[in-house]
Amino acid sequence: MRKERQLDAHSEAILEEYRENSPRFQEMELSIRHTLEKTFKQAGLLVAALESRVKSEDSLAGKLELKGGKYRTLADITDIIGVRVITFYVDDVDKVASAVERLFEVDWENSVDKRKVHEIDSFGYLSLHYICSVKDFEYRFEIQMRTVLQHAWANMNHDTGYKSGVEIPLRYKRSMSRMAGMLELIDEEFSRIRSEITDYRRRVKALVASGNLDDVSLDGDTLKSFLELKPFDQLNKSIAAINQAEVQEVSMMPYLQIFKGLGCKTLGDVARLIKENSEAAYQIAAYQIGLTDLDIISSTIGPQDICIAFILKRGGGKAGLKYMFDELNGVSDSNELMAEMLVEQSKDFPFMNQRDG
Repeated sequence: MRKERQLDAHSEAILEEYRENSPRFQEMELSIRHTLEKTFKQAGLLVAALESRVKSEDSLAGKLELKGGKYRTLADITDIIGVRVITFYVDDVDKVASAVERLFEVDWENSVDKRKVHEIDSFGYLSLHYICSVKDFEYRFEIQMRTVLQHAWANMNHDTGYKSGVEIPLRYKRSMSRMAGMLELIDEEFSRIRSEITDYRRRVKALVASGNLDDVSLDGDTLKSFLELKPFDQLNKSIAAINQAEVQEVSMMPYLQIFKGLGCKTLGDVARLIKENSEAAYQIAAYQIGLTDLDIISSTIGPQDICIAFILKRGGGKAGLKYMFDELNGVSDSNELMAEMLVEQSKDFPFMNQRDG
């Protein structure tokens, strides 16, 4: 139910101006939102949320009732349109701010960076507030930028500390302040960790590109960088040539655990695994598909047959092969059957006969 307001003639005139321009406000809100969404997507900037609203008539009336004399016209009210951008990381707030500065005219005199003026217990109010405008639209609008944790804290703190209108005892205020400090530290730590991980990935790429593979520990990130060098391409092309087949590209990341299970600790170990077993892997593939009309093969055929060759050479037998298939395909009886078949076929693989000789 709309609350009855006691407004003077000046405030009523402002409210009437709002009503007349309401469709324009709605249109501009959508335009601002669309512009921000498009810009963030193009920049590869992932935000947690993008919220926008046009101030309701009742909310505006309440504002005018309290301090209508402060405003000469509706254009003096800077939050008729409000936008809030919520980021995952502290440093992304500045990236959003930079985008906003490029897209809109910022009224620096009326904008405020609450991150620089906050009190010790005001973590949830560290948001950056810009008052903005665009050409051919005489009304300004507000864009708030804050992190997920700042946003969550502001809502929780408002709910526990202000809604009741009752003075909060000092011991609770102290507890809230401690929690605010912890959340602020967590916010900063998330950004620091992300920055260090980004630096680590850059160093890994540089090491991989330089060929210093023995200096690079084997993990998901490093394997991904290594795979960008296409280390299995030559083997896969050789296998495909057996039947003039097409190589279908699929992810090779499932082999991370297999490589680790075979004792690889660095990318250098993986590179040696490839070098020392590629010929044997080709022999396995030739035996299995040479008499078929298979015209499409998966790009994982290379790493799979390399691992099979390694296991067979090392005497891992059926148990070793079953371990590999279980890791790749999930545990099932068919994995044991495949392992048995390969062990039987291995009697005809040239590399096994050379090993025995």
